[in-house]
Amino acid sequence: MKQAAVSPAGAAAAAPPGNRRGKVKAPRLKFRANRDIPIYLLLLPALGLLFVFNYIPMSGIIMSFEDYSPWKGLTGSEWVGLKHFIYFLSDGNFWRVMGNTLTINFYSILFGLPFPLIFALMLNEVRSKWFKKTLQTVSYLPYFISWVVVASIVTTVLSPDGGLVNVLLGKLGMEPTYFLTKEQYFQPILVISGIWKDFGMNAVYYIAALAGIDPQLYEAASMDGAGKWKQLFHITLPGVKNMFILLLILRVGTMVTIGFEQVFLLYNPTVYSVGDVISTYTYRLGIEQSQYSLTTAIGFTQSIVNFALVFGTNKLSKKLGGYSLW
Repeated sequence: MKQAAVSPAGAAAAAPPGNRRGKVKAPRLKFRANRDIPIYLLLLPALGLLFVFNYIPMSGIIMSFEDYSPWKGLTGSEWVGLKHFIYFLSDGNFWRVMGNTLTINFYSILFGLPFPLIFALMLNEVRSKWFKKTLQTVSYLPYFISWVVVASIVTTVLSPDGGLVNVLLGKLGMEPTYFLTKEQYFQPILVISGIWKDFGMNAVYYIAALAGIDPQLYEAASMDGAGKWKQLFHITLPGVKNMFILLLILRVGTMVTIGFEQVFLLYNPTVYSVGDVISTYTYRLGIEQSQYSLTTAIGFTQSIVNFALVFGTNKLSKKLGGYSLW
């Protein structure tokens, strides 16, 4: 018996509505008052705080286009357009602090991203549970310590008068050095102290990604004769690739921003040439010299550049690695 021919139009008409173009539409959830209203009520305080502290202050961006005076307010201050943007973009001091910010952030990304990944991979191989948990706790404990405490620790360890580093150098017959006043040492100190403080928490993210890898993949690879190194490159690293890309995108998004507390608590006038960054520069202009409009213009430009970096990195990641935030 011959099978009746079906035209493409007939096949499309016969197919379920969600499958006519080869796609299955997700079912739409209907609004249910008894289920959804309590959830929306729980969200209201968080949305209110977000609006008050994140959206209302955006009106302050207007200050960057004015010669702002606290006595005249936003509406009464003189409108000057791009005057402050042109000023700081043509100021040599701004480009000096921009260079310092980019340099410190570049080395923080270069060494700060792989280090927690390596630590997480090594920790994942530890078989003793109590020892593994102890190492993990000790590693991310500095993340919860204030930069005031961390800066005190760094200053004490590097002190020329009884500091641990200088004591060890003295045992080797070397003269004590006040590292925080030496330009050649200051940026490495910032990078190392930042990595030490944050690597434990970043390692937690990688440990969570490692826990999501199917153990059967390792068993199958082991049965096929794959050793530890092959399992690392063909199973483990691909399993944490998305987490690495995510942290990279978020880190690149702060490329022209650096923590104010860290630099402010460690630097001094002798290392301004290499330690002064955008956040400390704007602090001196805005707080000490009361140039509110200029500092607002600098902060606004930082936000635009950070957004462009996040957007560009996300697009590049999607094109090359097939993973993106949106």
